[in-house]
Amino acid sequence: MGGKKRDEEEQNNSEYGAPVQFDPTFSGPIHNRSCTDIICCALFMTVIVGYMVVGILAWLYGDPRHVLNPRNSTGMFCGIGANKDKPSVMYFDILKCALATNIMAAALQGLQCPTTQVCVKSCPSEFWALSPLAYLPNAKPANYFQQDFCVPSFQLQGTNLTTMDIINKELCPNFYTPTSSVLGRCLPSLGGNAFNPSNIPDNFSLPGLTKNQTVAAIMNATGDLTNGFNAKDVGLRIFEDFAKSWQWIVAGLVIAMAVSILFLLLLRFTAPVLVWILIVGVLAVGAFGIWYCYNEYMSLVSSSLTFSNVGFSSNVQVYLQVRDTWLAFLIILCIVEAVLLLALIFLRTRILIAIALIQETSKALGHMMSTLFYPVITFVLLLVCVSYWGITALYLATSGGPMYRVVALNSSQGDCSSLRANETCNPETFNSSQYPGCQSARCVFINYNTEGLFQRNLFNLQIYNVVAFLWCVNFVIALGHCTLAGAFASYYWAFRKPADIPTFPLSQSFMRALRYHVGSLAFGALILTLVQIVRIILEYLDHKFKEAQNPCTRFLMCCLKCCFWCLEKFIKFINRNAYIMIAIYGKNFCVSAKNAFSLLMRNIIRVVVLDKVTDLLLFFGKLLVVGGVGVLAFFFFSGGIQTPGTTFQTAALNYYWMPIITVVFGAYLIAHGFFSVYNMGVDTLFLCFLEDLERNDGSAEKPYFMSKNLMKILNKKNKQPKTG
Repeated sequence: MGGKKRDEEEQNNSEYGAPVQFDPTFSGPIHNRSCTDIICCALFMTVIVGYMVVGILAWLYGDPRHVLNPRNSTGMFCGIGANKDKPSVMYFDILKCALATNIMAAALQGLQCPTTQVCVKSCPSEFWALSPLAYLPNAKPANYFQQDFCVPSFQLQGTNLTTMDIINKELCPNFYTPTSSVLGRCLPSLGGNAFNPSNIPDNFSLPGLTKNQTVAAIMNATGDLTNGFNAKDVGLRIFEDFAKSWQWIVAGLVIAMAVSILFLLLLRFTAPVLVWILIVGVLAVGAFGIWYCYNEYMSLVSSSLTFSNVGFSSNVQVYLQVRDTWLAFLIILCIVEAVLLLALIFLRTRILIAIALIQETSKALGHMMSTLFYPVITFVLLLVCVSYWGITALYLATSGGPMYRVVALNSSQGDCSSLRANETCNPETFNSSQYPGCQSARCVFINYNTEGLFQRNLFNLQIYNVVAFLWCVNFVIALGHCTLAGAFASYYWAFRKPADIPTFPLSQSFMRALRYHVGSLAFGALILTLVQIVRIILEYLDHKFKEAQNPCTRFLMCCLKCCFWCLEKFIKFINRNAYIMIAIYGKNFCVSAKNAFSLLMRNIIRVVVLDKVTDLLLFFGKLLVVGGVGVLAFFFFSGGIQTPGTTFQTAALNYYWMPIITVVFGAYLIAHGFFSVYNMGVDTLFLCFLEDLERNDGSAEKPYFMSKNLMKILNKKNKQPKTG
């Protein structure tokens, strides 16, 4: 068949361009190349420089302590400086956190509450309420209040203030409950048995309320804030489990890595068997479905129940009692099985080509083992991008100094008419005596300053942060694709393998991509970023106006989201193949994308077959690695597998499923990383194979570069070895 025509998918030259012509000087990735898409490269570099400037400004103006560390009522951070030994903040009256008026809504930002807050060494762990004896005229406050929880500037010993004065000025708390430190805030421990009636003392009640009413008020006031109060305890238990089992978790991940590498390397020998087993398995499942549906249909032959008798029902089981249901299933499965059988018969050659390319990729990995570990570089670069984005976003969010205003925490206590609206204050120098008659006047944190030029543009800078982040992430992924494509292309176009494979092909490809094609990679990444931004905007609008949408707008929104999801997938497909052509020929992004798309469309049937066969095989590989390691981890951490000679005891774990989940998730990431390299290798070798068929004819002047196995499948051969 060497002199026969190409397959019909290669003949349509008018619509998708002419086949690639023979070039006697071509022998793999071109080394004599020039920079491409310079304008986009300059734009990308400008954005990166701007991104660095934004990060520097955010670092200069931002203070993440506003988020990471709580403040007391004087504006001092807890756990830092003078309060270094007091890491948590305690709220005098937690009820006011939820019972505040609308005027105080702004003060609730950052878990700030309109009540006095003090830094404490540890959060209270028991119930306590001020004794009724403390309200007697001759009572000494020092005998009833606790100095550790009072405002630091106030000393109980020697004070002339009465108990009511201390309570009204919120110098000391008159009650507290068991609390846990959550993000440095002492919040009620409502989980477990903390508020069990047997644990609450009989004298625990607020003035005017019974014991039960007091407990109910506290629980109702804290509401949703307390849903996750036991999270810290659970987190500590999980951390303890990790500390006990981390060696075995690492061992499980090493096993996953070893199995992944072994599976990929053995595909050169086992690919034909695995592929045909999977194909036969799919056909066998279809045949079993046909047999089962036929049996169910025959068992209901005597049944007179029809769809007209059943009508519409939400109970699916009712329809399974109708004979025609199984007849419909039987017909559908027979059609699908027939289509699969016909595809197997007529596409068997293309399936063999796909298998041969998979074997060739495994062989290439054996000669270039460094490619298997390139995902580590991609992971590190992505980690840098994510970390920089997160840190910049945090510093931007805390840019501008905190603003404080004088607020009456309880306007019913005294005459607060002397307070001016929006009056600012300094919590470190604030003195409530400046407002005689208003005993509850306090200097309270409101928000962060937004009056400066930098602060007024914080929203725009956050948008810039997100756009630059997406562009950088997509560029890093594009760099990985181009680097791996260049290495695998060097392998394919080496006529005598492995003798003609360049030294350090991965390093050479990486340096070529960075030196010449930053602009082209940034161009492809920018197109993908723009589509992702549109998808983010659509998701935001859908979330923002979800309740206000009618069925028509919801349908339109779903259509838009679906269309842009498909567009993103298509652009990723085009970009991936464009990067392969860039790595080989060194042309700009648009030309490379056009050439790759035309080449694939001239061989569309081969593209579909190879894509599905590869997806099936790699899915089986991931299932094998993740499932196998997951089952092994389950039996080990649940005590099903004994480990003699070790000190590890599964009974010592609080949650044995956490190490299992960690191992399974880590095994999936490892398998995905290794298999993504393999997938890139298959795609690159496939494009090279298609070009090899169009460029060469097996003559002495134009010999094929493909493996002997591929030439045997296509019934082609080189007339004589290449010389010179």
